[in-house]
Amino acid sequence: MNSIGIFFGTDTGLTRRVAKSIAKQLGDRAAKPVNVAKATVDDLLACDTLILGTPTYGEGALPDADNSSLKTPSWGELVPAIEQADFAGKVVAIYGLGDQLKYPDFFCDALGRLHQAFAKAGATLVGDWSTEGYTFNASKAVVDGRFVGLALDHPNQGEMTEGRVAAWLAQIEPAFK
Repeated sequence: MNSIGIFFGTDTGLTRRVAKSIAKQLGDRAAKPVNVAKATVDDLLACDTLILGTPTYGEGALPDADNSSLKTPSWGELVPAIEQADFAGKVVAIYGLGDQLKYPDFFCDALGRLHQAFAKAGATLVGDWSTEGYTFNASKAVVDGRFVGLALDHPNQGEMTEGRVAAWLAQIEPAFK
């Protein structure tokens, strides 16, 4: 079995921390997490199963060099190439970080944007998540009343992150066999 590829975009390090926690919980089934700033679409395509993480910047943006204090490329630069690639046969689960109090009209929008890109590329997407326990006005990551992946709000619900990650991994693990 191939290792589960874990790729993340980050500026503050929170998304990386979650990626490391996921890798630790998956043990030897997971590859070492990779910052997407150091990855290519071919690196993603080399994995049969992927767990991807993204923060949402400001009013719903994917991280990219223009909105990063680090000025490094991230998901924003890769999305056009992802949408043109063939991810058919790849199983993809996505988690996203946001702030439902500071940005209630854009909560985890980048999660929804990344999900759309991989859906367009033909990936099999798994890991939808309940909106119960969150308070926000709108999110592009909500389809049919559920998040399209794991939504995390570390600034306001940080104490729930570890439990949510563990429950989400238990939910998606059967799809990764």
